Amino acid sequence: MEPLRVHQGLVYPLNRSNIDTDQIIPKQFLKRIERSGFGQFLFYNWRFDDNGNPRPDFSLNEPKYSGASIIVAGENFGCGSSREHAPWAVQDFGFKVIIAPSYADIFKNNCVKNGILAIVASEDQVQSIIKKAESTEYTLTVDLEEQKVYDNEGFELSFDIAPYPKQMLLNGWDEIGVTLTYEDKINQYEAVSK
Repeated sequence: MEPLRVHQGLVYPLNRSNIDTDQIIPKQFLKRIERSGFGQFLFYNWRFDDNGNPRPDFSLNEPKYSGASIIVAGENFGCGSSREHAPWAVQDFGFKVIIAPSYADIFKNNCVKNGILAIVASEDQVQSIIKKAESTEYTLTVDLEEQKVYDNEGFELSFDIAPYPKQMLLNGWDEIGVTLTYEDKINQYEAVSK
């Protein structure tokens, strides 16, 4: 995983609530065994018709959101099943940050484990960002170290994050990476235990 310290990116507004993991990555695409390649299936049933053609009425297919790396969505993002494939698809598509009023706990924890920062913001803040991003190409800067999100027009919000997930994201660690920070102690223990 890559460290996430300060990220500036184009915002993709998804003004929907209760987006469940089956909408994020439909079940028929869960047969793969590797963690990569899921981005092409992100929001598949919304992005494509029954023949696999892009739906012109789904906003992520609009050219102005090409390359977006920040999703701003409604409450209860990532509800439903606990499939880790959902954050895999979000990350593989190119999103690094999600901003929403609330998340399913398992989804939010899986985001951290896969290098995605899931920020909780108020409904008013979320709607303000969505309106700007729907009307123009809108960029936000996310500063994880300072725990702030801001634009160049005076908008700013502060967010909370627990110390452990913050350190994981700042350092680009997954749980194996965290374990490897204790490699010297593990080696010392193994040497003594032989």
